[in-house]
Amino acid sequence: MAQQIWAWLDEVPDPEIPVVSVIDLGMVRNVTVDKDGIVVAVSPTYSGCPATEVIEKSIVSHLQAKVAGSVSVARTLSPAWSTDWITAKGREKLLAYGIAPPVGAASKRALLGKSAIACPRCRSEQTTLISEFGSTACKASYKCKKCLEPFEYFKCI
Repeated sequence: MAQQIWAWLDEVPDPEIPVVSVIDLGMVRNVTVDKDGIVVAVSPTYSGCPATEVIEKSIVSHLQAKVAGSVSVARTLSPAWSTDWITAKGREKLLAYGIAPPVGAASKRALLGKSAIACPRCRSEQTTLISEFGSTACKASYKCKKCLEPFEYFKCI
């Protein structure tokens, strides 16, 4: 049953980036199934993310439509979510959607030097940072110097 629940959770989209699921983002930490029902442990992408409650409600309603019984979400803050948890499939989906996926690993060392951020459209690494914050706090705005298109980059956190 737990394996089926994981598959169903892969159908729950992120409300801000609907092409990726909560599984693609690595937000689901654990699924517990027992006589009392289902508990899904979820790590928010960051503590101030405005979509956290929407995601939790989406998980509950999606699973309640599939199974009888109690479904709940346990918000898990430790360890803190990291962009390192985004799956390879999730990174590919971000790129196809036009958002450059995180480059490198999330660490203090990553803050010291920036890797080249490739344009998701033409793949050129000739890009420039426009703003540290894009449409959401977890993304930055960039512009490609080759194709001249603006794009967002999902920052390492």
